[in-house]
Amino acid sequence: MKGILAVSLLAALAAGCTTVKVSQAPDKPKEAAVEASQRVAHWQFDAGSRPPADRDGYRPPQKLAVLLPLSGSLAPASAPVRDGLLAGYYGEQRRRPELKFYDTAGTAGGAIAAYQKAVADGADQVLGPLGRDEVDAVFREVKTGVPVLALNRGTVAPPANNASYSLAPEDDGNSAADYLITRKALRALVLSSGDDYARRSAASFAARMQENGGSVVQTLAVVGDKPADMTPTLQAALQKEGGVDAVFLALRGPAARAMAPQLSVAGYTGKPLVATSQLVSGTGKADQDRALDGIAFPTERWGVSSVSGLPGAADTAGRISTARGPQAKLFAFGFDAWLLTAYLERLATSADADVEGATGLLRVGATGNVLRTPAWSTFSSGYVVPLNNGRGG
Repeated sequence: MKGILAVSLLAALAAGCTTVKVSQAPDKPKEAAVEASQRVAHWQFDAGSRPPADRDGYRPPQKLAVLLPLSGSLAPASAPVRDGLLAGYYGEQRRRPELKFYDTAGTAGGAIAAYQKAVADGADQVLGPLGRDEVDAVFREVKTGVPVLALNRGTVAPPANNASYSLAPEDDGNSAADYLITRKALRALVLSSGDDYARRSAASFAARMQENGGSVVQTLAVVGDKPADMTPTLQAALQKEGGVDAVFLALRGPAARAMAPQLSVAGYTGKPLVATSQLVSGTGKADQDRALDGIAFPTERWGVSSVSGLPGAADTAGRISTARGPQAKLFAFGFDAWLLTAYLERLATSADADVEGATGLLRVGATGNVLRTPAWSTFSSGYVVPLNNGRGG
């Protein structure tokens, strides 16, 4: 209870309005027409069930049900998500929905029961659940007329009138590929630890590169935090036909620290080095982290620039325990879950609408997946600093 009160107080101090922007998209009539038809087919909002939207698109539900694993093995992950959500909720000074939490217990059966209870209680929008298995279970049970914004991306695609928002490894891979594509670095060497996060991010990286005319020259396995000397193998990759333009590191901090000097010796100096957000895991000592200087990685916008309606990351961490350390990412995620809930109709029905959230610039795709453009950071003298104002451009 103390944590929730702290969140509401902090949010009240930072109260402000968030604006959904509408930017002009490139003139691609055929693609725009296809996307427009997809949006019409996917989304149906009941125009009479809620008060009209404000000029900026703010139109929250009347009764919002939040499905989270408040007990069980996923409960520790749900606490920062809950507190970030409440920070956004209490920080909003306009009409807010009636808010009710339902415990999913972290299981598919619990998620279904929570969803059914929420709908029976009259919820007109559902936020959650959080676990991947829970999301799949709820998406198989959804009823028309009550939009669900799931807080993960499962194996089941969002049904009509539903959406998925996640901080998935695939997003890191896509963002890293986009970063290199804009720099015309189309031939990449991948260094992967081989864990689940690395595999998923590397797979999405390779797919996005291929979609845009690029390719993965080679994928090298990096074993452990103190890998063996791979300098000859790295040099051999450079000698392949076409060479290597850049390196994607699907590694945590300690392994990346070990590989950075090897890349330099092998001849990669001056080539773009881009990593997943996992790069910061196991870092925090500047004298050691100098080895990571110059490596770009996606990060939460909240950590590198101001976010409307939310105090700075350092200030928030000083007041709320669930906004500190590794939990800060999930706190920002929860804050953005509130924004997406409040602006869902505007974002879902317009291809050009976006909202500046704590985790990045957010849009809703035509078929229900939330698309996130992160901020970018790098290491300088062993410290994390924003890269080009956090935009990575």
